[in-house]
Amino acid sequence: MIDRRDFLKISAVAGTGTLAGFSSFKNGGIRSFSLCTNTTVLNSNPEFLELIAGSGVTDVWLPVFLNGYWAYPIEDLLLWKKKIEKKGIAVHSLSVPLGHPGNSLGNDASFDTTPQRWPRSVDIDGKLYSGTSVHPIVTEENKAVIQKVNQAGFKKLFLDDDFRLARSPGNIGGCFCAEHQKDFLSKYGYAEIDWADLKQNIKDRNLTSVLNSWINFNCDQLTASFIAQQAAAPDVELGIMVMYLGSEKAGIRLADYKGSLMRVGELMFEDKHFSPLKGKTDELLSALFHRRFVSPEMAFSETTAYPATKLSAPNMAAKLHISTIADVRNTMMMSGLEPFPFTHWTTLAPVMKKAASMHKKIAGQKLRGPLKHYWGESSRMVGTDKPYSLFLASGIPFEVTETPASDGWTFLSDFDAKDVHTGKLKTNGTTFVYGSGTDQKLHGLRFQAENLQEIFTLKHEIIPQLKGIPFVEEDKPVVCAWYPEIKTILLWNLSETKESFTIRMDDNKITVEIDGLDAELVHL
Repeated sequence: MIDRRDFLKISAVAGTGTLAGFSSFKNGGIRSFSLCTNTTVLNSNPEFLELIAGSGVTDVWLPVFLNGYWAYPIEDLLLWKKKIEKKGIAVHSLSVPLGHPGNSLGNDASFDTTPQRWPRSVDIDGKLYSGTSVHPIVTEENKAVIQKVNQAGFKKLFLDDDFRLARSPGNIGGCFCAEHQKDFLSKYGYAEIDWADLKQNIKDRNLTSVLNSWINFNCDQLTASFIAQQAAAPDVELGIMVMYLGSEKAGIRLADYKGSLMRVGELMFEDKHFSPLKGKTDELLSALFHRRFVSPEMAFSETTAYPATKLSAPNMAAKLHISTIADVRNTMMMSGLEPFPFTHWTTLAPVMKKAASMHKKIAGQKLRGPLKHYWGESSRMVGTDKPYSLFLASGIPFEVTETPASDGWTFLSDFDAKDVHTGKLKTNGTTFVYGSGTDQKLHGLRFQAENLQEIFTLKHEIIPQLKGIPFVEEDKPVVCAWYPEIKTILLWNLSETKESFTIRMDDNKITVEIDGLDAELVHL
């Protein structure tokens, strides 16, 4: 939070139009910009609405139900809904339907733990915790939430932070309580000894038939809860937040949610996580993966600062370019229940406007390139969510594949690399590349350590083979997204300083300067 005098100064700047000029993107544009805030913040800072309206925000999302609690008076919600809509901004709702296993809200510990009427979740070692499990009472109460949201006039509801059955990224999820154990064993005809085998398989991350059944059991539960909630109020458009690299091991069978709103998973919510180069490429990789399962119009970002003051304005603005590259049409900015510093808006507003303009030119175009982004079955089912992502910073174009490609270089996590070595995953012509682990001579793969020097070594080996394909000559960390149908590339400078880049395609060269963490479109 900032001094009230500073707040009024920023609001005054917004009022002069310095932050404004966004109306063209609100009416028929490609990119929308959402902000999640709450009535407590709005009541304490009534001028905030003017700042929001002047900054280019098109949609506001208000939380209604958090971890089993009705967090805000409905009268306040309806009052602010009316005030916000008068500014030409759409208003929607969100909830935390299952409970989060740790503090994710930021300023009110009373919401951190789910209520006693909800059964506690049980981890694989028998320890109790709050959140990320589905029991009948939880689904029934959330059905009542969407019905009340509908009655209040909200037509969209996000199941937020997160809609998943794993406590954190990389975990194989599920509640191991006696009730879920009984249901699982009965459904699949397993015996008590199989339950012990399941636990060992999870600890070993060994995708056996019993573990595969457990993953499907959890996916069935979560999907059924979503379907029941949606059916309780069909007029309300329901969406899910899936967390960083969220997938089947977290109970999220992504294919089940095609046609629904989806917040693609991110993780780097603080400067200490986003500032490192690999923080940025990991974040981009997760967004690109989730986009395989959701249309660009239905996709939302998870542009989050948490704790609220821990992500700088330049880094939060840089996250907007991830959405542009992944063709995520809706940016969702949030920071728990505390607002990120109001001073951020002086940085965010012009970048929002620029991102919207750039996005309009590349929307719907397909990424193409010789480097392949592939996140396979083992990564989704039993992996630790530690991707090989630095290839995205090489300055060579890339594309996303749902199956192994027939050409180029495909970068794999350790778990997918193991499947290649054992013959479970086969190439269609692509060269599989992996970069960690102790065994550097796995059959059927090329080892290339995941560090920038090794990435650039591979880059210079690849360059002579790039006929009719653009690339960045310099060995500088930059994302090169290529859209051949419109003869355009998007360059995202991953350095915090202004850099000059030489784009080369065959005998043609173009030089462009890009500010730190900024992006530019270049027509070839």
